[in-house]
Amino acid sequence: MVRLADRAETKPGQGQDGSRMLTSADGRRWIGVGSSAGEDSRAAGREATAAALGADAKLIIVFCSDRHDLESLVAGAREAAGDVELIGCTSAGEITADGAADDGVVVTAIGGDGFSVSTCHGLASENGPRAAGAAAAECMAKLERREHEVLMLLTDGVMGDKQEVVRGVNEVVGAGVPLVGGCAGDGMKMEKTFQLHGEEVLTEAVVAAAISSDGPIGIGWRHGWERIGEPMLVTRTRGDRVVEIDDQPALDAYLERLEAPANVRTDAAEFTRWARTHPLGLGRRPTGQEPVRCVNEAGFEDRTLGCTTAVPEGGMAWFMHGDSDSVLRSAEGACRDALDALGGEKAIGVIAFDCIGRRGVLGEDGIQAEVERIEAT
Repeated sequence: MVRLADRAETKPGQGQDGSRMLTSADGRRWIGVGSSAGEDSRAAGREATAAALGADAKLIIVFCSDRHDLESLVAGAREAAGDVELIGCTSAGEITADGAADDGVVVTAIGGDGFSVSTCHGLASENGPRAAGAAAAECMAKLERREHEVLMLLTDGVMGDKQEVVRGVNEVVGAGVPLVGGCAGDGMKMEKTFQLHGEEVLTEAVVAAAISSDGPIGIGWRHGWERIGEPMLVTRTRGDRVVEIDDQPALDAYLERLEAPANVRTDAAEFTRWARTHPLGLGRRPTGQEPVRCVNEAGFEDRTLGCTTAVPEGGMAWFMHGDSDSVLRSAEGACRDALDALGGEKAIGVIAFDCIGRRGVLGEDGIQAEVERIEAT
């Protein structure tokens, strides 16, 4: 959850097509959002981008369904935005203040002379996730520095160990630069995702936008998952696969401890849908704040678990679950944390990254309730 603020009060403004945006009172920073549910990819990209744009745009961030012809969509966005810096990725649902939708396009734009932006990308397909993270982070070196800054990362959702991406980034920028972002999606297929940078459509990539701001940037995160039962020892791993838990085959321990239904134990697609609501919690932080690893895939042959990123061997872990109340509370909490970090300044907008696992708990009505709680906060 990223909140953007300015030292001035905020007031409503109008985008190029009459869409609502928020601008600081002195006009130096603004954020706008546009969306399209159109079938034609080029037209949808152009429409959503035009709705988000204001004067002196510095960055557009595109989230879209993988059903689109992505080259055409990017071309449409370029028709509206010209040479404005662009990053983005495919998703598993797109969120605006009106709620969540599938198969659409959502564009967020920021601009004004109170922002500076630089973008880069790295390809994991060439030298691995760590090198891709390092290459993407090079955009920080080209950034016009201001008082507040953040590095936004959008990564391939199905490539190897995402923690390696963060290690590569930290090698370049150190641990002092705040990182925000998320993984690209492809609905619920978990087969292939795409990342967007400039005019390029990429896969197995990390795209990054370094953002520097005269006003504060608040960041908050929470997940809403709660521990089930006693902690376990992760006794063997292999990359992003958990091989053994408490010296048992990891898949067997997972299914048995969580009393998984019969169809989940044999059907890969059913397992993936069910596992989205039962991640692994790591470490010893207070519940609600510990890192989590989503479980994406069951190795029915070798009895392993495939996770979003590596799980430390020899570390403690918990099975997790959530309900709509805990997940909705976490959205409010993350939003408050981001607002508190602004030091009393007014927020002009929020950029939210929401895990697909939360949608599995909330359902469509719950996603709308989540958006309403964020707005109310």
